[in-house]
Amino acid sequence: MLKTIPVTFDIVTSLAANKLDIKVQWITSVNPVLCLSGVFVWDVEGNQFYDFLSACSSMNHGHRHPRILSALHAQTSRLTQTSRAFHNSLLGLYEEYICTLFGYDKVLPTNTGTEGGETACKLARSWAYRVKAVPKYQAKIIFAHGNFWGRTMSAFSCSSDVSSTEDFGPYTPGLELIPYNHVPTLERALQDPHTAAFMVEPIQGDGGVVVPDPGYLTQVRHLCDKYNVLWIADEVQTGLGRTGLRLAVDHEKVRPDILILGKSLSGGVYPVSAVLCDDHISSTIRVGQYGSTFGGNPVACRVAMEALQVLEEEKLAENAARMGRLLRDGLSKLPKDVVREVRGKGLLQGLVVTQTKDWDAWKVCLRLRDNGLLAKNTSHGSVIRLAPPLTIKEHQMQECVDIIQRTIMSF
Repeated sequence: MLKTIPVTFDIVTSLAANKLDIKVQWITSVNPVLCLSGVFVWDVEGNQFYDFLSACSSMNHGHRHPRILSALHAQTSRLTQTSRAFHNSLLGLYEEYICTLFGYDKVLPTNTGTEGGETACKLARSWAYRVKAVPKYQAKIIFAHGNFWGRTMSAFSCSSDVSSTEDFGPYTPGLELIPYNHVPTLERALQDPHTAAFMVEPIQGDGGVVVPDPGYLTQVRHLCDKYNVLWIADEVQTGLGRTGLRLAVDHEKVRPDILILGKSLSGGVYPVSAVLCDDHISSTIRVGQYGSTFGGNPVACRVAMEALQVLEEEKLAENAARMGRLLRDGLSKLPKDVVREVRGKGLLQGLVVTQTKDWDAWKVCLRLRDNGLLAKNTSHGSVIRLAPPLTIKEHQMQECVDIIQRTIMSF
């Protein structure tokens, strides 16, 4: 018989205006197996919620996955950090594992998705000067309107979200914006001989779960090859099973030159990200030009390997595809006067809510919460992002679809 033990959990949630990060601090006695089911959170009053935020896809493996926690605890009890002047016994194993799994020659281990994006931009500029022969300090990197990859100066400098970038200028030069999902504009930008790279999300998450037209990524690959430009795929949110395949680019069977991973690379228990590329790109970075105090530390390496093994062995991408079809089927039945569009792939779906005096996306999120499901509108406020853990089971998904349908119908 399973024992009931005291467990303390902390999840930050506040119900301040325009925020649905629910302050969930649990101090309770619970069945530990039920806690590790991964799709639920509880508030201080003991109310249970389905988590359809997954910390912006950081929790693809569900909350507190037992294998990942076991790897974390085992490594923290042995060795947590070493100086970059020394090798550690796990870095090489991790590098070989992740490079083999994704089919690249090299990986630069980083800590956050934003750091991964910055590193990819540095790689692209270095390659542009040393390989493409772009004149010194004239390399351009192209981004798409609606992108979001962090809050550093470079990430702000290529953002089209004025509300989050105001007061932080002057901005980083050499970063240009073009429309997302518009091939003719992309080709014109890539024709510029100073263009080093095009960095793009296969599906824009924070931009409103915007899915490009079929064939767009194939055209990106073709045009980057044609004009000798690097393609950087930001798969920090869309990667690692979220859209129903290992990577979102896999839906079109294309391979970027530089791949950025993060968020659920650690199962949500530790900051881990990675930048993967081949030797002709990685070799342009010289000794002393890249470094990260915590990048590739033993805990990060051990946890990331375990999270990737769980992803593969528990077939989380396949489950995301199946549960995504169930979710999409239920969402397709919602009344069009409230939800005018549903878009996404796998377990990354967006509800585009019609804004009226009686309802909007935020009010729908609050009522979903009242009915036991946590979701939040994106920075493009009319879109509610639905992204549950990839471990969700069929009966749980059916219950969630019922909650969503009842909530929408209540308007």
